[in-house]
Amino acid sequence: MRAPDLLRLATAGSVDDGKSTLVGRLLYDTKSVLADQIDAVTRASVDKGLDTPDLSLLVDGLRAEREQGITIDVAYRYFATPNRSFVLADTPGHVQYTRNTVSGASTAQIVVLLTDARKGVIEQTRRHAAVIRLLGVPHVVLAVNKIDLVGDPASVFAEISAEFHSLMNSLGWPEGCVHAIPVSALHGDNVASRSANTPYYDGPSLLEHLEAVPTDPDTAPIGFRFPVQYVIRPRTAEHPDYRGYAGQVAAGTVTVGDEVLVLPSGTSTTIARIDTADGELESAHTGRSVTLILADEVDASRGDVIVAVDGAPEPRQQFTATVCWLADKQLRTGSRLLLKHGTRTTQAIVGSVESVFDEQELTVTEGSTLELNQIGTIAVTTAEPIVADDYDVNREMGSFLLIDPQSGNTLAAGLVGDALSHLV
Repeated sequence: MRAPDLLRLATAGSVDDGKSTLVGRLLYDTKSVLADQIDAVTRASVDKGLDTPDLSLLVDGLRAEREQGITIDVAYRYFATPNRSFVLADTPGHVQYTRNTVSGASTAQIVVLLTDARKGVIEQTRRHAAVIRLLGVPHVVLAVNKIDLVGDPASVFAEISAEFHSLMNSLGWPEGCVHAIPVSALHGDNVASRSANTPYYDGPSLLEHLEAVPTDPDTAPIGFRFPVQYVIRPRTAEHPDYRGYAGQVAAGTVTVGDEVLVLPSGTSTTIARIDTADGELESAHTGRSVTLILADEVDASRGDVIVAVDGAPEPRQQFTATVCWLADKQLRTGSRLLLKHGTRTTQAIVGSVESVFDEQELTVTEGSTLELNQIGTIAVTTAEPIVADDYDVNREMGSFLLIDPQSGNTLAAGLVGDALSHLV
């Protein structure tokens, strides 16, 4: 029997759209919740004066979240069906927590974007749609929640769906990657199974759609990429000369005997062996954690990248990047920060803030600073070269973080290249 594949998804939406309730419903209907958890939620719901269990309590784990009835942090949950396993990130809806949404959606293969049927597509919906597109998430589904609370659900759903598809088209979303589903997270309509309460809708339920979303890895035409995470030197009597380079394959496939380069030095060698905890492999593909044994003794350490000879990228020290600013203090020209790309961390200077994106008007304007939650393009110079691809070619090798060198706090999520050119 083939093991079920894995889908990474995230939720996003405005405050009180029902994201946590929807996630709780998915967990409950897929029987992914233990009996004692249900009992605890039931008791907490009774204490709040509710007649039915508040399924959002299955997700909102922080005390502040339960007291305020909102999601603050990114909550990761795991569930499965006979067809597929899921890793879900439930992200906050408040504007001030947009940085958490960026974190939760950065590795997602699909985002479930919620909107309240009584409100339709609002400012935060447009903001999240732009962020999702910017992050290169392959698929998005609009869950029009609380559809049971509107007087004419058929026309309301049609209007919201048409407006959302128009928005996504303006953002350059590929055809067939955007879907809309009317749901009631509270009552379970069209969440895990199709509902008779929405005769105007003949598509799949949300769970059926999630089970059908393709999970094929990125097929961008780039070669093998392997950031070195750790150099293994056991120095034991059994393995006196063992030198292995451990990490995760970020792109492409590597096979024993392949000729490779160690960047940024440019040293060439070949793959002598591929080790794992379960034994040797003949080849390894994207996402596989392995230890590479090279045929020659080369000077390679954490932060270096082993790449295929064909199509090897040119290490960069100056480049244009798109960033989502996540800090309260402004980003200004001349800021000296740390840049973390893959397994390498180096000093960096922001040469200039070149433009700022308006996610409501879908326009780019000139700017000299970036404020909290703003998205813009900047010029970056690094102290050491980084081995990076453009983000639209490979999400793993094209992403980085900007870090405050004094506090160690993350200041921005960055994408190599001018990703805004795809949004306007």
